[in-house]
Amino acid sequence: MVTTKKVVALIAVLLIIVAAWYFTTPKERVLTISTTTSLYDTGLLEDAIAPTFKKETGITLRFIPKGTGAAIQDAKHGLADAIIVHARNREIEFMKEGYGVNRKVFAYNFFVIVGPSNDPAGIRGMNPIEALKKIAETGRDGRAIWVSRDDGSGTNVKEISLWKAAGFEYEVLRNEIWFRSTGTGMGKTLLYTNNIKAYTLSDIGTYLKYRKDGLIDLDLLVNDGGELMNVYSIIITNPEKFNRDYEGAILLSKWLTGEEGQKIIAGYGLEEYGIPLFYPVVGVLRNGSGTTYEWIVKHGFIQDGSVMTECPDDYRYKSDLNFFEVPWSS
Repeated sequence: MVTTKKVVALIAVLLIIVAAWYFTTPKERVLTISTTTSLYDTGLLEDAIAPTFKKETGITLRFIPKGTGAAIQDAKHGLADAIIVHARNREIEFMKEGYGVNRKVFAYNFFVIVGPSNDPAGIRGMNPIEALKKIAETGRDGRAIWVSRDDGSGTNVKEISLWKAAGFEYEVLRNEIWFRSTGTGMGKTLLYTNNIKAYTLSDIGTYLKYRKDGLIDLDLLVNDGGELMNVYSIIITNPEKFNRDYEGAILLSKWLTGEEGQKIIAGYGLEEYGIPLFYPVVGVLRNGSGTTYEWIVKHGFIQDGSVMTECPDDYRYKSDLNFFEVPWSS
């Protein structure tokens, strides 16, 4: 007959065994990265960067894919060790508010305007500003539709700046009948745009992947001009704000801007699409000249006194990271 004392003793032994296993079994080290959907949807992070980084460091990368605005909010709530985003002004605010440190740019590609092959607005080959003017004109005539992510993402921030440069107020446009909003990520926005045969702004990487996979048949209509430069950066969560894995995030930042990370970025998509979906930035910055270099500095760097830099001095935290900076002229 099993007595109460024997049951209690048995439970105690089991608890000791479980506790011993828990405290002696190596724990998986996981970095949580809040990131933009335009990077995640292409597969670069999950399929290429994460496996190689884990193989080399033993650290698992877990991604929370959202628009840049939402990704930043996650980090503000202490949910991420770092953010990987592409909206400079929002990145500056994030650091100014004390949430982020040690910003490093690590890749770039370009935004593109895509649309139906019959191109009712006639924008094929135009520069982006003139193209948007034509789309607005044609849209108001009832012959074209524009689709906006309208989600506070880096792509949406770029779109708003392009509409402004074309002479339009975004808040006015979004209330017009030809202007549609999805409030969602790049992939779903492309699918919706395709379904209604409309125009939209996309990063080149997500567009090429969805086109190659047969999910959309939109044409690439506008892809020329420095205004379309798209610079990606990693910002570490401020360790004085939240108890996150600061050292692990710094290791990821170094790896992304190091030889192996830059090599993976350079080759991703090259065999399948004929061109890489993203371009490594470090070699261009080290070279220090050329049109692409100038565009990266103009659209991806931050003014800090007399220099343009990846990360102003006020937002640099204890680390041995090296930051690119160049003299600034107005």
